[in-house]
Amino acid sequence: MGSVSLKIGDGTARFKRASWCSSSLNLLMLFSVITTNLFAWYAFTYAPKNQILHHQMPRNLSLISEHVSLILKEIDSSQKKLAQMENELLEYESIDLSKPNIVNELKMFLQHHVLPLGKDSRTGITEMVASVGHSCEKSMDLLSQYMNYKVNGQCPNDWSLGQRLILGGCEPLPRRRCFAKAINKFGLQPFPVSLWENVSEKIYSWSGLGCKNLACLNSKKLNRDCAGCFDIVKGYETQKYVKPRGKNDFLINDVLAMGNGGIRIGFDIGGGSGTFAARMAEKNVTVVTATLNVDAPFNEFIAARGLLPLYLSLDHRFPFYDNVFDLVHASNGLDGSVRPEKLEFLMFDIDRILRAGGLFWLDNFYCSNDDRKAMLTRLIERFGYKKLQWVVGDKINGSGKLEVYLSAVLQKPVRV
Repeated sequence: MGSVSLKIGDGTARFKRASWCSSSLNLLMLFSVITTNLFAWYAFTYAPKNQILHHQMPRNLSLISEHVSLILKEIDSSQKKLAQMENELLEYESIDLSKPNIVNELKMFLQHHVLPLGKDSRTGITEMVASVGHSCEKSMDLLSQYMNYKVNGQCPNDWSLGQRLILGGCEPLPRRRCFAKAINKFGLQPFPVSLWENVSEKIYSWSGLGCKNLACLNSKKLNRDCAGCFDIVKGYETQKYVKPRGKNDFLINDVLAMGNGGIRIGFDIGGGSGTFAARMAEKNVTVVTATLNVDAPFNEFIAARGLLPLYLSLDHRFPFYDNVFDLVHASNGLDGSVRPEKLEFLMFDIDRILRAGGLFWLDNFYCSNDDRKAMLTRLIERFGYKKLQWVVGDKINGSGKLEVYLSAVLQKPVRV
């Protein structure tokens, strides 16, 4: 099993993979349930061998009632103890606001705020509860540093600290009562000219990054899908999705044709500098691109192109309702470094937001070995998707070695 996110109380609880401790706990809970049920059965069915006289019945019923009452109390006590043991084994505990290292702003944000007019008749809630990633408990020093600011003043220039917390599972971050730095976004081009024209580098935030300009970024391979991906004027980005470099590279027009004209909105996972969304925008398809600012100002660059960035990690449940997207495109976000358990949870979330009949475009998934490819194939087959296109091909990496990649276009079935 992989990590799971659940909304519990003040925020999001994240659970680790099951271990031998949790397995033992499950056996203990099963034994407790069986034992208490046997006691209850014995209490209700036991009778003396001698014939029970009529005047003894009230006394026996009273004894049975006492037995049952004691058993119920024991069950309740056992359940509470087992729940406490489970929380300890799974490392789940609520954020202790009494700790001295927690700043006041964090305490205020996490406090429950009772509705002034009582229970809301429409939603049924009686208080407003803050939402914050439960793994933040493990990074309280960093979180307190993040929440240490002047109220109504300028926010610290600490976006990299916030991203560090997100990458550590502290997501969503708490809200803050300070003003974010507002950079003058001068020179922005109108849409659709903005899709393929660079603007001044001064509109991006370079703090916390190794590179301080686009030329530096274009000289590096930031990830498997981003080698020179910030060159949208003369680089390969201008040919991506319209001119293939290999059999694994599908073209926008070909994939849209598989959707029979029903592709209107899409979601791109790990979309680099936003080129996929830009090409789709040219086809009147609106695409939301999910990415973080790892080693580059991806979100700001995508927004400067007139596209929609979503600052979100892959550990976070997608903030969309079920069955809303016509197309989901996944590339760098599903590379070979993702653990099978994590990939399985991610695939189920992708399936959740993709409508029936919608297309899942798996774009150059890196298969580090045959086992990895077989694992992904078995996982996809579990969903019952129709394989509209399925290509396994080799590419030569920077070291001159062959790497295996899988590209596919899959159609989600109708489930009733």
